[in-house]
Amino acid sequence: MIVVDDHDLFRRGLRELLEDQGIRVVGEAANGDDGVRLATHVLPEVVVMDLHMPRMTGVEATRHLSAAAPTVKVLVLTISAEEEDVMDAMMAGASGYLTKDASMEEIAAGVRAAAAGESLISPRIAAQILSRLRERASDVEHPGHADLSNREIEILRLLAHGRDNDDIADALVISPHTVKNHVSSILAKLQMENRVQAAVYAVRRGLA
Repeated sequence: MIVVDDHDLFRRGLRELLEDQGIRVVGEAANGDDGVRLATHVLPEVVVMDLHMPRMTGVEATRHLSAAAPTVKVLVLTISAEEEDVMDAMMAGASGYLTKDASMEEIAAGVRAAAAGESLISPRIAAQILSRLRERASDVEHPGHADLSNREIEILRLLAHGRDNDDIADALVISPHTVKNHVSSILAKLQMENRVQAAVYAVRRGLA
């Protein structure tokens, strides 16, 4: 994986701590522009990306990477918990979003989730965004056509409440692998890229 952050001490410290967690770090960059250049050359499984950086923001870098190297997953790790930043990052193609007050175990779990094609969002942020969406009760329709099975709707409801695959598996008494397959099917049917977009869809359709 690659670490992209403009704070040298934080970036280097994070690299060391991730390596202590058994995660191989193959490079680092101090801004979004260099991060995109390095990631498209090295093609790591995951890029840990800060948002507010000089020359190119993390959102812009994520958008560039999603287009140029779609196999590279981006985990945003930043100080901002603002709804606009979260939604911009996820809509740009980020696979996960954590704040810098997350524990090292949570960050490592986020990296591993992204590498596995899953999405990990800080529970506090996910709850905050979904709560605001419920308050607004938006009537905006998503262009994707949904033809979800009853089981997929069950999983989508739980996903919209911030439950991860293991929690969903426990609640429905099925395997995490089965949940993962259902989530992939849900995203494909809704024509969406990540779990947050699917959760937004669920709230807007009154499913959560």
